[in-house]
Amino acid sequence: MNRTRAKFISFEGIDGCGKSTLISELASWLDQSQIPYLLTREPGGTRLGENIRDLLLDPSYRDMNQQTEVLLYTASRAQLAAEVVLPALNEGVWVLTDRYIDATLAYQGYGRGLDLKPLRGIQEWATNSLWPDKTILLDCEVRIAFERLRDREGEPDRIEQEKRSFHERVRAGYLELAGLEPERFIVLDAAKPLDEVIRDFRGAFHAVLEPA
Repeated sequence: MNRTRAKFISFEGIDGCGKSTLISELASWLDQSQIPYLLTREPGGTRLGENIRDLLLDPSYRDMNQQTEVLLYTASRAQLAAEVVLPALNEGVWVLTDRYIDATLAYQGYGRGLDLKPLRGIQEWATNSLWPDKTILLDCEVRIAFERLRDREGEPDRIEQEKRSFHERVRAGYLELAGLEPERFIVLDAAKPLDEVIRDFRGAFHAVLEPA
């Protein structure tokens, strides 16, 4: 395979949609293609960001102010973009991230009902307008996602403990965001059997691996 320009790829979707599986699939694909890459996540991905993650997902902070929540996610993202993503891309290394800006638009914008315009503005300011080349949105019904989450070990985090209606709004928000930017988003039906989701992913993502 010919070498391509380093790409920044984000994976999005409601909790329980199967992002980790698809990230591993793409990582394996890049390994086979001898394309350098790194994996990261949000919130987190840096020492500072991981400490912020602990605060954001701690169920004991159920009374966290919505603006505080936005600013904490944004602080983690700003550090990740500056410390990890930009340096990697500049060195020709692909970056695969579990969540990025669209997560704040979906969860805090559509889910919490906050105004999308200032939300988008502060994200662009914090990241110097660094957006993914492609965003893989794994979509499934909230009912299915909840069933999958019940199979996980450990206590659900602060966001996972939100009411089903909140996650319904988040899912609808993700789909609306994807409809607004069809060139960036690849939407996959994550309710299908895993082998079918992987097959769909490979077919839809193939063009991204072509030389820029």
